[in-house]
Amino acid sequence: MIIYRKYLVILLALVLLSAQFAVSADNIPGSESQPRILVIGDSLSAAYNMPSRDAWPSLLETRLIEHGYPWQVFNSSITGDTTEGALARLPRLLERHAPKIVIIELGGNDGLRGLSPEVTRSNMAKMIEMSQSQGAEVLLTGIRIPPNYGDQYVRQFEGIYPHLAGQYDAALVPFFMEGVALDPNLMQADGIHPSVEAQPILLDNVWPALEPLLNSNGTKMKNE
Repeated sequence: MIIYRKYLVILLALVLLSAQFAVSADNIPGSESQPRILVIGDSLSAAYNMPSRDAWPSLLETRLIEHGYPWQVFNSSITGDTTEGALARLPRLLERHAPKIVIIELGGNDGLRGLSPEVTRSNMAKMIEMSQSQGAEVLLTGIRIPPNYGDQYVRQFEGIYPHLAGQYDAALVPFFMEGVALDPNLMQADGIHPSVEAQPILLDNVWPALEPLLNSNGTKMKNE
């Protein structure tokens, strides 16, 4: 019985220590002062079928360090997510992370499911408005879809991104999967998801639109 009680005391101490560490981990010195990037997306950004360290948002963290940008990246991408699901998640993410930049990589699952382009546009517009109202700049990543639902549907869907970028003065990556989607060597076996080898290319597609936002928020490269 005495041994059992000692075990419980030790276990309780470990639990309390773990809880204390979990609380303090969110308050690492200097982390609160670093501006934050929130990536909210679907499986194209969620490290689908690969280690999270290999996905482009993780590679972005490395590039930011290499270029002297003191930014943190929070990847809140979920495989299978739609604009409706992301819209429901966004308020809490904005409150929790207070990002200065929000990268919206969404719409592909809406298009593959044949959802109304107007609904997709409305959901993304609300996400942009919500982000900008919290003081964040927005970067949209354009997505293209197969012609399964006809040319008119494809035109309406793919027109969402430049339309919203113009309407809300948001940054735009015209086609997120540029240089990847049509190369089978850079796609996984399902033909839908980019491979590990494609992740640096995806980052290269995002970077030219992202870097001006980094600089407009007052960060400078350490070599300048």
